[in-house]
Amino acid sequence: MGRRRVLEGLATGVLVQPWRGVVVHAADLLKLTTRAQAALLVVGQPSALSGATALALHGISAVGDTSIHVTVPHSRRIKSKPGLSVHQAGFQASDVIELEGLATFSLDLALADFLCDGDKRTAFAALDEAMHGLLPDHVRALRANVRDRIVDRRDRRGIHRALMLLDLATGKADSPPESVIRLIVAEAGFPLPEAQYEITTIDGRTLYVLDMAWPSRRIALEYDGFASHEGRQDYDSERDARMAGRGWITIRVSAADLRDPQRFLAELSRAFERRTVA
Repeated sequence: MGRRRVLEGLATGVLVQPWRGVVVHAADLLKLTTRAQAALLVVGQPSALSGATALALHGISAVGDTSIHVTVPHSRRIKSKPGLSVHQAGFQASDVIELEGLATFSLDLALADFLCDGDKRTAFAALDEAMHGLLPDHVRALRANVRDRIVDRRDRRGIHRALMLLDLATGKADSPPESVIRLIVAEAGFPLPEAQYEITTIDGRTLYVLDMAWPSRRIALEYDGFASHEGRQDYDSERDARMAGRGWITIRVSAADLRDPQRFLAELSRAFERRTVA
């Protein structure tokens, strides 16, 4: 473009400089791939996109971190900047794949790192999402690969937590909030529920699919996401009544309950007190 046109673009706001040394079109600044490419240019090689950024590029929606995360070898000393987190770790060329033309950690490595270092709830939801929809053999393979990555980490911090989360994940949750609920329930000391439990008619047809259930106690947890349950209160109430007629207790969990789970945990505790294992 030439120096004069670049300066004009910066002065008018058509171009922006997210970090010193790199200029992008302002209209593209909200794009993850644009910010990720800018970060790699700033940091230089060798480096790779990692953590929440790598997971987002792998299509994991559970992560919401807008900062760009880049990992460099221990031999490089690069400081983090606002919106750009630089990490140091040992990695091989085989650990890096190309996504959208960008050097990115493989899914199993990105998951292992985030399970150890990232927000616990987000990390668990990301792992569950990565497993979702995979064939059983592929779930087992992903679990084994992530486990190997965790065990082989040079940095031992967070390993025990990561292995616990890995064992807890099933890949059956339909959304990140459902994964978070499962984690909250487990940490509260309740037995692990079955995910996506089917209620069938006498001739075997599927009547309902419960988000989480304890079939022996006939207790169900249902997450009421705003998008999927808006305007469905009457239907949900009727369904709960039908389930009650079958001997089930249905506890509904909202987005607010994820921030403060005491209400639904207390209700769940009362339900367990009313029921004994059949």
